[in-house]
Amino acid sequence: MILLAAAALGAFALTLLLVPVCRLIAVGTGAVAHPQRDRWNTRPTPLLGGVAIVVATLVTTLFIVPAAPIAPLLIGAVLMFVVGLVDDYRTLRPSTKLAAQIVLASGLVATGARLEWTSSLSADAVLTIVWIVGVTNALNLLDNMDGLCGGIACIAAVSLSLAFVTTGLGMPPLVVSVALAGALAGFLIFNVQPASIFMGDSGSLFCGFLLAALSLELPRVGIHPSNFLAIVGAPLLLLLVPILDTVLVTVARILSGRSPSQGGRDHSSHRLVAIGLPERSAVFVLWTLAAVGAAMAWLVRYMTLEWSLLLAAVYALSMALFAGFLWNVRVYSGQDLQLTRSGRITPLILNFVHKRRVFEVCLDFCLISLAYYAAYRLRFEGRQFSAFFPRFLESLPIVVGVQIAALLAAGVYRGVWRFFSFMDGVVIGKGVVLGTVASVITVVYVFRFEDYSRAVFVIYAALLFIGLAGSRASFRLMGEFVNRRRVGLRTVIYGAGRAGALVARDLLQRDAEATSLVGFVDDDPTIAGSRVHGYPVLGGLDDLSALVQQGKVDRVIVSTRLVAPNQLEALEALCTETGVGFYRMHFDLRIVEPRRAR
Repeated sequence: MILLAAAALGAFALTLLLVPVCRLIAVGTGAVAHPQRDRWNTRPTPLLGGVAIVVATLVTTLFIVPAAPIAPLLIGAVLMFVVGLVDDYRTLRPSTKLAAQIVLASGLVATGARLEWTSSLSADAVLTIVWIVGVTNALNLLDNMDGLCGGIACIAAVSLSLAFVTTGLGMPPLVVSVALAGALAGFLIFNVQPASIFMGDSGSLFCGFLLAALSLELPRVGIHPSNFLAIVGAPLLLLLVPILDTVLVTVARILSGRSPSQGGRDHSSHRLVAIGLPERSAVFVLWTLAAVGAAMAWLVRYMTLEWSLLLAAVYALSMALFAGFLWNVRVYSGQDLQLTRSGRITPLILNFVHKRRVFEVCLDFCLISLAYYAAYRLRFEGRQFSAFFPRFLESLPIVVGVQIAALLAAGVYRGVWRFFSFMDGVVIGKGVVLGTVASVITVVYVFRFEDYSRAVFVIYAALLFIGLAGSRASFRLMGEFVNRRRVGLRTVIYGAGRAGALVARDLLQRDAEATSLVGFVDDDPTIAGSRVHGYPVLGGLDDLSALVQQGKVDRVIVSTRLVAPNQLEALEALCTETGVGFYRMHFDLRIVEPRRAR
């Protein structure tokens, strides 16, 4: 433990000393990232932070452990650093960088490093090359906001170090991961917003290659060697955030008619900022998700296959929902949208993306399967579960098919997630009950309910309702959060009744980008402090006048008719005097008889 502490502290201290030197060298040699339209930085920033990370990691590692056992790993990482360093000074073509990455990944695999995902050594070798190249590029693409790439790489390195130290893996790879974590922690002091230096491609490619190579050791440190999820899933969970960001950006760029290698402000971090989060908060959110993924990667190695599957599935579905929400954030300009309308995307894909129904059905398929499996796991334990598992496999296709049909018949797929309401929950409840009852009837008819537990279906119905309602409500909650953080016109609606609720809904649906709804005011004192559509009732007319005078409102919309004319005139005069927009919006619902043909 003393050697590990020395590795972490030594790399940390060395990085603190080297970063200022690298910053001066970068400025003197022209290795500086200048502001561009498709980049995030707003001022020239030195790029050679990766040099400090690499030197600190290598010096600390080689001072503590011999180089021979980890020579292929370190040589490959250093050569990858050289590729990135050349790119920092002279921009390389994407194809050139990709070719270099494949060559270096192949060289590492040739030394015996590989994943153990299949029974075929050839397939494992190919998958290992794809894994190393993919993770390296994912970390490189993730370096798009102050502190983001360095923080997530540091979290992954710490997680790897804990996994290695708790299972007695050899000292050399353990020291490498500890030294890398220490170096990244030191670099983050200079890289968090506002960053005074970037790691550049030299740093991101080095970190990506090293983490990808070290993650190959995870399957060898599992507690349950028969748990294939610990073998396959642990590396994926550890680095799921950069992988998800890469997939999201690549698919979004292709569907918008852009080149995947073209830079842009369309990463997950940029989308979080676009919905109103401060830059540091956006980075912290992604750090948190990466930490959760790292914890999952650590936990699945200590759990049996059945429980690790449940844990990983819940996390994966949560991340899919998060990606689905980010997908809807508008980050492309009008020109990019024009490309999509000019035929660069097939109408079928456009229709699917627009309606989002395919995503809903696929998500529900996963939720149904997960809920049914979880019901069996909760109802039966140990040998009982093994005895009943064949029944689960037999009935799963029936339950999935019947439940999807029931949800469709109940009208679940007609709702809009961002306007999820209590009645949508009722519809989901009907669909779940109908599907559960129909599944029981079908199972009774097909299998005569032999060796089947009725309690399983009760648990299944409860879990499925929570999953379906929670997934829909999450979009409503995130939408409300976004609306609160918008920088549009700060709007107060006078009238918290039905008309006011209709005005709020109409504004947030048609004019959401330009509206920041502050809340409602109403002269009824009994509803002061309550909430309408999740927004507070701020008080009465006097409170509204105070908000206007204090400059906390940009627009007042009167939705009620129950206001004395003299009060309304006084409010309008106050708004005019302070430059606040004053509007009246009323709904007059009438039943109009249809005209009869003569």
